[in-house]
Amino acid sequence: MNRIITGIGALLTTAAPVLAGGIERAPQSIAPLFEQGNYLELSFGGVTPEVSGRDMPVFGGRDTGDVAQGYGFVGFSYKHQFTDNLSGVFIVEQPFGADILYEPGKSIALGGTLAEVNSTTYTALLRYKFDNNFSVHGGLRGSRADGHVRLSGAAYGPLSGYDVDLDGAWGMGWVAGVAYEVPEIAARVSLTYNSPVEHEFDTVETHPLTGPVSSKTKVKTPRSWTLEGQTGIAEDTLLFGSIRWVNWSEFRVEPQVLVSAPPLGFGVEGGLVELEDTTTYTIGVGRKFTENWSGSLSFMYEPENSDLVSPLSPTNGRKGVSVAAIYTRDNLKVTTGVSYIKLGDAYAETGTPDQERAKMSGNHAWGAGIRIGYSF
Repeated sequence: MNRIITGIGALLTTAAPVLAGGIERAPQSIAPLFEQGNYLELSFGGVTPEVSGRDMPVFGGRDTGDVAQGYGFVGFSYKHQFTDNLSGVFIVEQPFGADILYEPGKSIALGGTLAEVNSTTYTALLRYKFDNNFSVHGGLRGSRADGHVRLSGAAYGPLSGYDVDLDGAWGMGWVAGVAYEVPEIAARVSLTYNSPVEHEFDTVETHPLTGPVSSKTKVKTPRSWTLEGQTGIAEDTLLFGSIRWVNWSEFRVEPQVLVSAPPLGFGVEGGLVELEDTTTYTIGVGRKFTENWSGSLSFMYEPENSDLVSPLSPTNGRKGVSVAAIYTRDNLKVTTGVSYIKLGDAYAETGTPDQERAKMSGNHAWGAGIRIGYSF
């Protein structure tokens, strides 16, 4: 029973993908660390977003078309129980990413603008469990990331045509946390801190006025706090949820030519993108139906911030629902999940001071995933 209930609590973060603030695609969950015994897990799936809007009337009010591209993901984790008190886990995932393209020929304000961001993280953690139901966990996280951004359209004025390529680079950070458990009622509360991870990218900026310019750009992925909890509330029934805060305001991308004062550069304050901090809330209930089948229903809410947002991340807040199911047989556990996310309306802005360039509204995303776990 405890094995099935524990799996229900992990559904939201590992089977059904849930978009979150900024460019976050996965919440860097450490759920496999709490599996019983030795445990091997593989997860994969995809997300299909739809984000569209219209240029502001000054640019003719044209339809932007769907600017958000679909994407897939894979994940892997291995948890090893060294002793009754000491365990460790190795996790591979893709927590950050972006695939935005304003198709040329549609939006006059932003047509041709694109953002491509890819990242893969490798996390190694140890957990020590004390005899009083408390435990501590911590370790290192390595990340490899790359990016490509192009700014194009009338909304960018003389900056239109600017292109920057951030070559693949590694960065290192750390993770630390604490947890408290009451196994008799399948209860657990954990708090985990993820440090910033700084990458130094070999950078090539190109613009018709400057030609190609090579430099280096330092970028930090944001720090975050995640509070997760679960508890049995009735026979075969589990309540679970989380609160996740991400410090997106420290995520700055400031290539040399873009931010340097004229005549050496364009003097853009804030760099390529300015994002606001986000707090994401989730709550759900899981239920065991038979010896082999369990399921869950969960809800996600992320409050709106300013209506003026970067064209490279053109939504504001979100609400979502996820349904999932677990099939357990002997040591095998197969988890499937589907999510629907309603993305908040926003105005894509450029300039100093910020000016509305397009209104993005009526947007949403679908996600589906599967997680296969084996205990031994």
